[in-house]
Amino acid sequence: MRTCLQFKRFAACSLLCYALLMTSAGQFAAQAQAAHATAQAASTLTVQITGLRNAKGKINLTLYRDSKFVETRDVEIDAKTSSAKAVFEKIPQGIYAVYLFHDENMNGKMDTNFMGMPTEGYGMSNNPKKRMGRPGFDETDFPLNQPECQVEVKLIYW
Repeated sequence: MRTCLQFKRFAACSLLCYALLMTSAGQFAAQAQAAHATAQAASTLTVQITGLRNAKGKINLTLYRDSKFVETRDVEIDAKTSSAKAVFEKIPQGIYAVYLFHDENMNGKMDTNFMGMPTEGYGMSNNPKKRMGRPGFDETDFPLNQPECQVEVKLIYW
């Protein structure tokens, strides 16, 4: 009788340990899946800049996400191709926009004439047409929802 009782306790304990082990394994798998999904939610964005009238200076590029500032960087110009390229790696997926200008004299700002017209080239994602005033975020935004995304921005000169 004592052996039967010991066996039942052993079986109950084994069953409890098995249930705990399976629960832990399930939680570990769920955590691993969540970490993998988070890692997949990062992307590489390549911004290709074309239409430069010369290779002087640098490109000043500003990246926005959901209309909020993310980063500004200066981008070198390739004199052979009169183009430039910026690569943003491991950025969270979302809705982005790119604004840039050709800082030909490298003074760090967009130069304008006495009427306020830009004297340096500028461009935005989605390449809106030339007009007075800056387009809104909703005109320049694009989804970044793939592991890799490329956007081309053509510079505008007045």
